[in-house]
This record gives sequence, structure tokens and C-alpha cells, in this order.
Amino acid sequence: QVQLMESGGGSVQAGMSLRLSCAASGHRYSTFSLGWFRQVPGKEREGVAGIAKDGSIAYAESVKGRFTISQSSDENTLYLEMTNLQSEDTGTYYCAADLLSRTENILNTPEARVDYWGKGTHVTISS
Repeated sequence: QVQLMESGGGSVQAGMSLRLSCAASGHRYSTFSLGWFRQVPGKEREGVAGIAKDGSIAYAESVKGRFTISQSSDENTLYLEMTNLQSEDTGTYYCAADLLSRTENILNTPEARVDYWGKGTHVTISS
């Protein structure tokens, strides 16, 4: 069993930055494909950034060039560095882990099939 705990959310103005963290317990991150998703009330959860076990990374088009996904050197913490935040980035951000193949990216996995989810951390961007 894997437990995921997000932190780092908050309220900032447009153009500012935030860094989200997701700590894992119960298993090493290196076993999983990892990612960040976000959800706005009334809308489906959408993938933001994902990192496969081979280290390849994918981003949603809306965050390319602004968000960076990374892992700590001990592979127990997943990060999402978010810069130049915009009002449309407001939402609840979730980290996720899935036992995919080495090259598969979690962003391509249907939400219902993702193995593990954190409880989320909220981000509010004001203009």
C-alpha cells in the first residue's frame, strides 16, 4: 500500500510561483510512474505533468514552459514547480502513482485505473 501526501498549496497572485510536494510512504517511488493532476469543481480531473519510470516526462499543453515535475534524490518526494501562475491554474492538485510499464506515462492512464491518489492540495490564483 502506498500513501501519498501533498503539500505546498496556497493562494497567490497571478504571475507568482508555487512549489507543490508529494511525499510517499509505504513504497519507493522508483517502482511507479508518477504524476500531478488537477480538478476544478464541476469539471473532470485533468493530467498536468507525469514522469515515467524511465525518466521521460510529459506535460499538458496548458502548462508547458511554466510547470516542472521532478523527484527528490532519494525518490521519496515528487515536486511540481509552478511559475507564472494564471487564474486558470486554480484548482485542487493531486499527486498520483501507478504500476505502469517502464515507458508508460500516467497522464495517459484513465483516472479510474490509477492505482494511488493523494488527498489533494488546493491552489488559488487571483488576478
